[in-house]
Amino acid sequence: MSDRRQYLINILQLNLAVLLISTSGALGRYITLPPIITIFYRCLLAVIIFYLFCRWKKISLKLESRRDLLKMILGGVLMGAHWITYFYSLKYSSVAIALLSLFTYPVITAFLEPILFKLKFNKVHIALGILVLTGIYFLSPEFDLDNDYFIAVIFGIVSAFFYAFRNLLMKREVEKYNGTALMFYQILVIAICLIPAVFFSEFENVLLQWKPLLILALLTTCIGHTLFLKSFRNFSVTAASIMSSIQPVYGIIIAAIFLSEIPSLKTILGGTLIISAVIIESLISIRESRKSS
Repeated sequence: MSDRRQYLINILQLNLAVLLISTSGALGRYITLPPIITIFYRCLLAVIIFYLFCRWKKISLKLESRRDLLKMILGGVLMGAHWITYFYSLKYSSVAIALLSLFTYPVITAFLEPILFKLKFNKVHIALGILVLTGIYFLSPEFDLDNDYFIAVIFGIVSAFFYAFRNLLMKREVEKYNGTALMFYQILVIAICLIPAVFFSEFENVLLQWKPLLILALLTTCIGHTLFLKSFRNFSVTAASIMSSIQPVYGIIIAAIFLSEIPSLKTILGGTLIISAVIIESLISIRESRKSS
């Protein structure tokens, strides 16, 4: 197989992964269960699928130390908080607003990483932060707690913070463990933490929505995230992140087709500013990584 053909296959695989992950927005809007109940059953189904997959592929689930176990627990708590707040953002607004608010996480990461790992701060990130804030303003120009869109943006940004912290926490663990094993442990932690949710939900309502829940667990969580992790073998994490910037676009298109949600011009403008900041940040990361190598 020629290098060009293999590269095309790798690009298509990465885009398929991003497309599958993008279905979370439309599914989150479609499922009428409370977000905490949705996340619990999503994780319960996903952890079973991941466990069977790990047994089939003989992927080791053994952790090397108690410290790694604590990191998995904290990573799971952060991941669960990220998903729950993201799904609340979806409930209060549209797929476009929730996804674009969430996609502030790469720039948030750029601010947090120097603080947590004591690295040199890049002054360009200040300009990117201003660009992101401008984009957020266009997403919700009315700063009022009675405005559902404003609440959705707040939930989206909080979700982005949780996601950024989780990614930074797992940064060094990815080098030690299989990505599927990491996802299994984090999802298991979420499922265990949310077990009390079972007592506050009517199982009949859950059964009525088993199809979208299964799709969310299988396509979005298991296949989508596994394919995305596999793409790190063919691309740098930063390059994969740049290409994943198309996720809000895929999510908005899916919502337009299946939910008839058409974003306003202000939302499109705000989203363009946020995604532009993400792409610029990713390009800066690539340039810096090349200099250090």
